Amino acid sequence: MTFLDGAALALFFLCWLGYGPLLGLIGRKGGSLNDDMLHVRRVWMQTMGRREMRLVDSQLMGHSINSASFFASTNLLLIAAVAGILFGGESRLQGFAAVGAEDVPLRLLEGKLALVLICLARGFLDFIWALRQLNYTLALIGAAPEDDRENIAFGEAAANLINPALASFSQGVRGYYFALAAAAWLFGPLWLGAGVFSAFALLLWRQEASPAARAIRAARRLLE
Repeated sequence: MTFLDGAALALFFLCWLGYGPLLGLIGRKGGSLNDDMLHVRRVWMQTMGRREMRLVDSQLMGHSINSASFFASTNLLLIAAVAGILFGGESRLQGFAAVGAEDVPLRLLEGKLALVLICLARGFLDFIWALRQLNYTLALIGAAPEDDRENIAFGEAAANLINPALASFSQGVRGYYFALAAAAWLFGPLWLGAGVFSAFALLLWRQEASPAARAIRAARRLLE
């Protein structure tokens, strides 16, 4: 591994592991899309507790569960594909390298594929945990009491479950961004650095300055 490989890999882990804490800091100071959605979902759960008919809430939850299931299934297929190359023997690695990857020792090529696999595996675990929590939330919606005195407290409890669930979903989606950045390493360390910077910048832009972020921020102000 060259110095450039080591520097690009260090940048990768710095951005990958530091994105969550940085986003939390941004959320506390000025708000972010994820932080605004925490408030929106909390209002949703409290409103749900006051509705007599909760069919719409169940349908919305079903859509979220289907989305998480789709991403988890896709992630599993990608994991199988990368693992098939990584653990398929030297001939398969050499055949993959001949397609267009940087000419490096097989051990380093294995390390590059392993990094992609780690990103995908982490994302898969996030999607699975999101699915479980979403199913728990669906059960809470079905069990919501009709007594107005308990609705607010119950809605708060439901919000404390759905918000971590969809935070796990967001982390799983984020894994795709960094898996793509890790895959760029196959073509060289400069590609890895450019991939990490692009993924990090794109994620921050979507959290802070995208049209979706501005619309949700405006909606949060109205809800407050």
